[in-house]
Amino acid sequence: MGKTEYLLITIVFNFLFLLFIVAIISYVLQYKRKKREHLQAIESQNDLHQKELLAIQLEMQQKTMQEIGREIHDNIGQKLTLASLYIQNLIYENKKQEGSESIENINTIINDSLSDLRQLSKTLTDDSIATKSLIALLQTECQKVNKLKKCGITYDTEIQSNNVNYATKTMLLRIAQEFIQNSLKHADCKAIQVNLSQNNSFIIMELSDDGHGFDTNTINSNGSGLQNMKKRTETIGGQFLLESNTGGTSLTIKLPSTL
Repeated sequence: MGKTEYLLITIVFNFLFLLFIVAIISYVLQYKRKKREHLQAIESQNDLHQKELLAIQLEMQQKTMQEIGREIHDNIGQKLTLASLYIQNLIYENKKQEGSESIENINTIINDSLSDLRQLSKTLTDDSIATKSLIALLQTECQKVNKLKKCGITYDTEIQSNNVNYATKTMLLRIAQEFIQNSLKHADCKAIQVNLSQNNSFIIMELSDDGHGFDTNTINSNGSGLQNMKKRTETIGGQFLLESNTGGTSLTIKLPSTL
């Protein structure tokens, strides 16, 4: 075999070997890419499954509360109403002033209890989260606070209409309620701002007050309310940004706009 043929065989062998190495590397890279995509798909399915479970859990909880509310209204409420009617009849028939006064006191207690039960029943059977938009729910919450005349609260939104699922509405409403209650109880604030906006990527809820603020590091120790807000945000796949100083506290929640 001549030198030329030997050199040619060597070149061909090296070329084939190089192609083999490239093929192996390509296969490994492709395998890793497919594995990564598969894991991402599984993670995405798990996230979707968790959100569906959360929505089902919240809906079942709401239905249970509604059933309890109806039971209070239809059963206990009716019995107290009947007892009140009997008491009123006794007052009418009783001729002794001392006895009549005692009976009237009992009747007052029953009527007060009946009023409390009706209010509780109304609260439990309220299905406003399911029937109202997030915009309307936040507006109603702000109106309730303004009626207290303890702190001025301003609500602003640039969104005309927004449809988010039941779980997301529930969590965002609860976060807003928690923030507002914390501001009223602990911040000694004069004003609270609630803002709801949306862009191509995110639904953004911004909450702020002008109170004295606090050390945000306490969120990891004794801030159970703050921990609840953070956990709720993570549950619905949102971003949680809390800032606080002597000038006030602000909380920004960002959620994918597809929720």
